Amino acid sequence: MSSLHGKKILLGISGGIAAYKCAELTRRLKDQGADVRVVMTGSAKEFITPLTMQAVSGHAIADSLLDPSAEAGMGHIELAKWADLILLAPATANLIARLRAGMADELLTTLCLASPSPIAVSPAMNMEMYLAPATQDNITVLSSRGLHIWGPGNGPQACGDIGPGRMLEADDLVARCIDFFSAENQLLANVNMTITAGPTLEALDPVRYISNHSSGKMGFSLAEMAQKMGANVTLISGPVNLKTPKDVQRIDISSALQMHQESLNSLNQCDIFIACAAVADYRPANIETQKMKKQQGVDDLTIQLVKNPDIIADVASTENAPFCVGFAAETEHVERYALDKLKRKKLKLIAANDVAKSGQGFNSEKNALTVFSETERFAITLADKKLVASQLLTIIAQQYSQSR
Repeated sequence: MSSLHGKKILLGISGGIAAYKCAELTRRLKDQGADVRVVMTGSAKEFITPLTMQAVSGHAIADSLLDPSAEAGMGHIELAKWADLILLAPATANLIARLRAGMADELLTTLCLASPSPIAVSPAMNMEMYLAPATQDNITVLSSRGLHIWGPGNGPQACGDIGPGRMLEADDLVARCIDFFSAENQLLANVNMTITAGPTLEALDPVRYISNHSSGKMGFSLAEMAQKMGANVTLISGPVNLKTPKDVQRIDISSALQMHQESLNSLNQCDIFIACAAVADYRPANIETQKMKKQQGVDDLTIQLVKNPDIIADVASTENAPFCVGFAAETEHVERYALDKLKRKKLKLIAANDVAKSGQGFNSEKNALTVFSETERFAITLADKKLVASQLLTIIAQQYSQSR
């Protein structure tokens, strides 16, 4: 069975002469078992008709950001979430520039911004346009953000020039898709992974507790993407309102002590341990059995707190410890604090994020991380948490493989 069987590929066509290749590309992707939906820019329709692409894909073509019928059906946000891979072919110099700028001026660029899915860019343009410093800089930036650059090829062009700028042929792009999904599925194949996620609740009395703002979204994204990359995932989660990712074993806990115990219990079969949960550093020394009442004439209340166990440090200190990855959610001196935790807790990697920045971290759909090992530093720019999770897991898989 092809690795494309059941994969959902969103083909984005922009206005280049190579758009004529997209009918054959779609047919060959479908021959490999992929489900292909097509989005066309306005200029793309000057080179190949929507009717042609509808016929070969078997689906209506999406081409308008403001199409009421599209919003009533798939909708641009639903379409963005639908794809396992967005393939931009041909990707003109104009489309590449607008992607780099983060524009959302038409349906295709809006989908790219709204989607957590990986994006592959297949450049297609005149040789001089491709070699222009502006285009090269745009491609470099997109690559640094985690987009995959497939091509271009070399050879004769429609304008008569000979050189780089041709869109890869249909068979080449299908092969790239197969390689992409094969690598994705096998990167963590048969690896046993434990991930902690969400907050912990430290009870004061039967109705009150100490906690934090963690939504669990980053940890759940890691669990979902790790499972898709072939790992056997155990997810130890504090109280969150999130659906368990497919084929992930979930263990629900409430307190830090419970998470600590379940984490240690998971180590019998654990190759990689990722401590993504926002664990309370302290808990009340005593939990009242009845609701604490306000006392007449008493304006102050003192609660004695005791330190919770350091879960990731304890895991990393066990005999035959797994490959340990920590998280450092900081509000200042992010790099300094992260490197200190990396060394002090004997971790292999630590992923640091600045939760003081608006729009990332706790209760956000997006995140940005700086990942440190003892000798290396990796930057993951602001993106949807699933995309961030995919990039982080790729780094973890590479480092884990090198450590064995």
